[in-house]
Amino acid sequence: MTTAVANEKKVVAHEVMGLTGNDAAAHALRQVNPDVAAVFPITPQTELMHKFSEFVANGQVETLLVNVESEHSAMSATVGASAAGARAITATSANGLALMWEIVAIASSLRLPIVMPVVNRAISGPLNIHCDHSDSMGCRDLGWIQLYSENSQEAYDNIIMAFRIGENPKVKLPVMVCLDGFILSHTMERVEIIADNKVVNDFTGEYKAEKGLLNPADPVTYGPLDLTDWLFEHKRQEVEGMKNAFGVVGEVSAEYGKLTGRSYDYVEKYMLDDAEVAVVALGSTAGTAKATVDELRAEGVKAGMLKIRMFRPFPGKLICDALAGCKAVSVMDRAFSFGLEGGPVFNEIRGAAYGAGLQVPMVSHIYGIGGRDINTEMIRGVFGQLKEIAGAGKVDGDIERYVGLRDY
Repeated sequence: MTTAVANEKKVVAHEVMGLTGNDAAAHALRQVNPDVAAVFPITPQTELMHKFSEFVANGQVETLLVNVESEHSAMSATVGASAAGARAITATSANGLALMWEIVAIASSLRLPIVMPVVNRAISGPLNIHCDHSDSMGCRDLGWIQLYSENSQEAYDNIIMAFRIGENPKVKLPVMVCLDGFILSHTMERVEIIADNKVVNDFTGEYKAEKGLLNPADPVTYGPLDLTDWLFEHKRQEVEGMKNAFGVVGEVSAEYGKLTGRSYDYVEKYMLDDAEVAVVALGSTAGTAKATVDELRAEGVKAGMLKIRMFRPFPGKLICDALAGCKAVSVMDRAFSFGLEGGPVFNEIRGAAYGAGLQVPMVSHIYGIGGRDINTEMIRGVFGQLKEIAGAGKVDGDIERYVGLRDY
């Protein structure tokens, strides 16, 4: 089935498909047709690369598929391919990402624009194969751009945009596209796939590395020993790349919106213009929060929601501007930040709010750990607490609170 998505400047044909999040991500990678993919299975990412491997076996892509013995090897092979000048990808989840950790940091320090879908899953232990954000949040300070996807459509779109973002000469950083394990990865949804692969190829363009290991006429060293004389300066350059990424994400997203009719911003404001109480969320929970806001609005409650799509670089000012009119805010984290009061997203927003002079009472709600369900009734409970906080004008009691945690 083919449809057309229209906008002011362009009409591009789409094919409507029923796809899981993993399959949607695989189709995005198929249409980009990267040079090298280093793959290793881990639940719930496995089906993503299974599907992509099927495309390779059927001759639908020209990608060199490298089967490796571990996630550490997968990222190592991806780094080697990217350093040689190839457009390189991999994908992982949870403990696989943790096993990559050493090389994940090397990828960004070498300024390699690798694209890696991360199918979010709880970091062990105890062993758990279901969704929370402890894996990607553990990498938030490793120099990777991070985009979070609300649904399978957004995962597809984010992956295509990720290549243009990371490969921009002003950025040259790897990009992590996150989608919630099982909730998105294994759930079938309606997804619009760009019908003509050439449209995707023209959008991403041909990758031409500025420097490559395989050019003897212009030799270059990757991964040298970098002691006290230069490491500080080289890491500072990563900071500049991440700063530049902020503008590039906006530019690429705007261009993609003109191409497809699907526009994405750094953050998405939902019913926030006159909201008195609001929640902040990442990933699939944003959709559940929107449904809750709709219910509360029908009851006369001035509720709103803010979705963070881009977590790195962190859009602190945009978040503070969006929440400025609220009387109480909950930041909903699907991960702990052990040793801090509140989750990782909460603490980043609270820090940004302090710098911006934002005095909105703010509370942290930890939820969905290990894939525990989050539904509209639970989020209604969060809004109930926010109404009390708004009435009091301050947070009474614990700043860190829990949603769906049983008493024991």
